[in-house]
Amino acid sequence: MKNIKKIIAVLLAVVLAAVAFAACSKNAANNGEEAESNSAQAAASDVKVGFIFLHDENSTYDLNFINAAKEACEELGVEYILKTNIPEGNECYEAAAELVDEGCNIVFADSFGHEDFMIQAAKEFPDVEFCHATGTKAHTENLANYHNAFASIYEGRYLAGIAAGLKLNEIKEAGQLKGDVPKMGYVGAYTYAEVISGYTSFYLGAKSVCSDVVMDVRFTGSWYDETAEKEAAQALIDSGCDLISQHADSMGAPTACEAAGIPDVSYNGSTVEACPNTFIVSSRINWAPYFKYIIGCVSEGKAIDADWTGTIATGSVELTAVNEKAAAAGTQEKIDEAKAQLEAGTLHVFDTATFTVGGAPLDTYMADVDTDEAFTPDTEAIKDGYFDESASRSAPYFDVQIDGITLLNEAF
Repeated sequence: MKNIKKIIAVLLAVVLAAVAFAACSKNAANNGEEAESNSAQAAASDVKVGFIFLHDENSTYDLNFINAAKEACEELGVEYILKTNIPEGNECYEAAAELVDEGCNIVFADSFGHEDFMIQAAKEFPDVEFCHATGTKAHTENLANYHNAFASIYEGRYLAGIAAGLKLNEIKEAGQLKGDVPKMGYVGAYTYAEVISGYTSFYLGAKSVCSDVVMDVRFTGSWYDETAEKEAAQALIDSGCDLISQHADSMGAPTACEAAGIPDVSYNGSTVEACPNTFIVSSRINWAPYFKYIIGCVSEGKAIDADWTGTIATGSVELTAVNEKAAAAGTQEKIDEAKAQLEAGTLHVFDTATFTVGGAPLDTYMADVDTDEAFTPDTEAIKDGYFDESASRSAPYFDVQIDGITLLNEAF
């Protein structure tokens, strides 16, 4: 009996020792993680970021960047400076130089037309990292401190298009179409590849669930012109469009839709507060992951990618909550289904089996990826039966005019 008690005592001591060791190991691991986190925070605190925005908080496009900049920098404890309403001219270079003078070791600009002036600044200040959204030249400029970034927003627009197509089906089933077939209107800023890629992916998303949909596009010649955008949306509504979407930055189109009682799919954020009866959903790029990435690179002494493309998987492509008051039944479920297919790589937005050009399939297409003054096509974009958007550079280069979409003006 005494031997049994001794054995039990020994076993108990062994168990207690193991528990104590595990607790110490866990505390050591937690302390290590905390120390690593504190170290990263300390390193990030040496970073100062300057942001250059084309407009201010009144632009949905710029507000999206501003919110992401504040989120990323405040989370990482990084000092930052915001410069708003900086035109796409020499003012951008001057703003960049001022930010360098104020101690910024990262300077970021958010508009396409800022690019040449950011490159100018990058050449003058080689010790500062210059990062630019929507640009096309970083992969050919070969500047170690100049970088482009974008995201696969065409996937988000495709998902938003599904919501639009389902709404059109609902309108059609209720016998409330304005014409013989479902027709969408789209307010675009310019005839750039970025805009063409965006409205085409939106259209293909709608077409995937509403096979007879057509779409008219009207351009404004400005990224932000509330009057022009409202007038363009109203003209599309008056011409018989059953639903409106946009790639322009003001509240012009959404408020025109709310006043007319026409369903609307907006961009860069929810407009449900101003348009509770007509807003369905919105896609947007979440720039916070990119800002955290570049801050992390600088704080850790790592190189920033010349061309960075965010995805759904990186949290860079998002949809707002669906407004069930305006959306068709089952919208969220259908979006979730397609999103899972996009993430799995079993669905491609620009699958050439889903559209035609001039009545014929698109088997080959040379895209203008390496930008030059003559806009020379230089890269085969059709791979494995789909147009492989944003693979050869981060900024979109899909500029194909597909059947089913009519451009009402092309001056921009």
